[in-house]
Amino acid sequence: MRFYKRKHMNKKIIILSVVIIGGLVLLNVLGKKTQTPSQPQAQAQPQAKQNISTDNASLAPADKIIVANFFGTQRCPSCLTIRKLTKKTLEEKFASELESGKIVFKEINGELPENREIVTKYQARGSSLFVNAIRGESDDIQEDTTVWRLVNNEAEYISYFENKLNTLLGK
Repeated sequence: MRFYKRKHMNKKIIILSVVIIGGLVLLNVLGKKTQTPSQPQAQAQPQAKQNISTDNASLAPADKIIVANFFGTQRCPSCLTIRKLTKKTLEEKFASELESGKIVFKEINGELPENREIVTKYQARGSSLFVNAIRGESDDIQEDTTVWRLVNNEAEYISYFENKLNTLLGK
């Protein structure tokens, strides 16, 4: 009798797992279909990324820079450190640019429905840091993944991020 119950319970777990996974796949498919109106903007973005030179020094200085820190409702220690070190770099090294609006720091909870448009524009997935160097009317949006490797070394992080922003500003 005990074996029968265990076998029967295992079948229930397998069936429940299949139903949950199928539901998640369906939600993912439906979610992509509901984003259709904003697809032209989302499709244009990868092309812009492909045209960006890896040598930012060859580009004209940015008119404005938006540093966008995307996060989820639950932040991990690394996510909190990225936020802290980014803010510290901006406040200590770029105070006048922050004050003038030449550099803007945005913190965006990507899980909130009211932020869907900016999440789509930046193509943000989960916790991430983006730098948008705006020249004229053109966005040059780049995800900065290097910061994640520097999260445990404050001095290197600040030096790296300061150099990156100075290059974008043409300094």
